[in-house]
Amino acid sequence: MEERKGKGEVMSGTLDLSALPLDCITLIISFTSPRDACRLSLVSTALNSATESDAVWESFLPSQFQALIPSSLSFSSKKQLYLSLCENPLLIEAGRKVPKVQKK
Repeated sequence: MEERKGKGEVMSGTLDLSALPLDCITLIISFTSPRDACRLSLVSTALNSATESDAVWESFLPSQFQALIPSSLSFSSKKQLYLSLCENPLLIEAGRKVPKVQKK
């Protein structure tokens, strides 16, 4: 990232993502894809913490997913629920429909 200082003087700088609040990082990651979130988790501990957030993985789930999941099923996190739906699609409407879960 470059900033202009004075007449033609260019100052070089960097952006430290860990300086951002965790909620902000989480929100940014929620606009990416599940694959990107997994990749970002490897970059730093701050990004890893953000990618483990339920808010991130809830953004990748179908809208109104809570009404679709049988109460007999329990998941410790939204990420676990997401991964389970990728591996074991949930049939609804007498088996005629599967809620869309983006695998990539």
